[in-house]
Amino acid sequence: MEPDADRRGYAVWVSEIMLQQTQVATVIDYYNRWMQKWPTLQALAQASLEEVNELWAGLGYYSRGKRLQEAARKVVSELAGRMPRTAEDLQKLLPGVGRYTAGAIASISYGQATGVVDGNVIRVLCRLRCIGADSSSPAVIDQLWDMANVLVDKSRPGDFNQALMELGATVCVPKAPLCRECPVKQHCQAWRRVEKELAFTSQKLFGNPPKVPDVEDCGVGDCPLCPPATEPWDSSLGVTNFPRKAAKKPPRVMRTATCVLERRGCHGAPEYLIVQRPSSGLLAGLWEFPSLPLAQDLQEEREREELADHLQAWMGQPVAAKGLRFIGEVTHIFSHIHQTYVVYSLPLDGDVTLDPALSPSRWVTENEFHASAVSTAMKKVLKAHEKQRRQESSPVKGSKRKRGAKAQGAGSTCPGTQLSLHAFLRAPTAP
Repeated sequence: MEPDADRRGYAVWVSEIMLQQTQVATVIDYYNRWMQKWPTLQALAQASLEEVNELWAGLGYYSRGKRLQEAARKVVSELAGRMPRTAEDLQKLLPGVGRYTAGAIASISYGQATGVVDGNVIRVLCRLRCIGADSSSPAVIDQLWDMANVLVDKSRPGDFNQALMELGATVCVPKAPLCRECPVKQHCQAWRRVEKELAFTSQKLFGNPPKVPDVEDCGVGDCPLCPPATEPWDSSLGVTNFPRKAAKKPPRVMRTATCVLERRGCHGAPEYLIVQRPSSGLLAGLWEFPSLPLAQDLQEEREREELADHLQAWMGQPVAAKGLRFIGEVTHIFSHIHQTYVVYSLPLDGDVTLDPALSPSRWVTENEFHASAVSTAMKKVLKAHEKQRRQESSPVKGSKRKRGAKAQGAGSTCPGTQLSLHAFLRAPTAP
């Protein structure tokens, strides 16, 4: 019974971590492949971080996979392979397990009568109780957890919590909720408020309005759960007045120069140089094309020069900035960053000796690239490069290259001729 309970807890744990900030339809395939490869905590604990990153690639929020493996190793090495059985211990002992994940594992896998509060539950409870204050504020979050713990069915906590989350995901949705189909609408104060306003409007239309519309809203004093006076009830929104959130901070804008270094492999197929990112920070441990963060409002000429200097540090040889071929710009939105990749390419006809003191690097084929732990953003970069190459091999009449960049390397006089490594790395001569 105990090993099965641990396996059940592990499966719920994996699914809940994957579902954070990610839609179910996206998670299903990742979850199935993950559980097929690592069906137990012990199997995951023995995996390498590289393997974890490769399977997680494309799912986003990559630190989740890393923390999941770290926690699995802790369970195996420090807890004798036995999952903690309560929400309190799960949150206390396992890195990356927060209050919601701990409650979900404990209630679904081990039957602990504890509530859960995720985005769907927040929406349901705020509408049930007309909570109009900022739903991300500590006071509201604490109140919602208290409500969830009171409401949870003590005999079937896992089923109840999953049903409550499913209600928010399918019926009490953010926009156009299916209120008339909701099984708890008779308990919903937001729904009752809408119904009473409709009745008030109807009576007013026929010339017999009540003196004071009863809307069940305290609206007095400093109640931490009521809407602020500056944000009154909007009749046109109905129940979607709730929940209310503080305005999001605008994402940080970043620009990065990245270069697709390409050579011909032993069988004539193209190979690309990828390098590994640092083990901490954004996209930790993932592989990418050689890249360099850029200052905002940098002129194109200066972008090329800085990227050329960066590549020179890798190769230990001068790199002609004018020879970098501009491909285009690729935009990728992270949760808090609006990232623009300024993409260049550098075709090589021989190997290069890279500085071993820098980040790990390797040459990969296209198939190996997609099988590696690379981000969705880097896949977009390669796609842009391949599209440009197809256009060059089959030019369209009247097509123009962006930003005036040449299709061939600097100094090339024969269209379509690839520069030799020696010619490319030669410093440009004065005109």
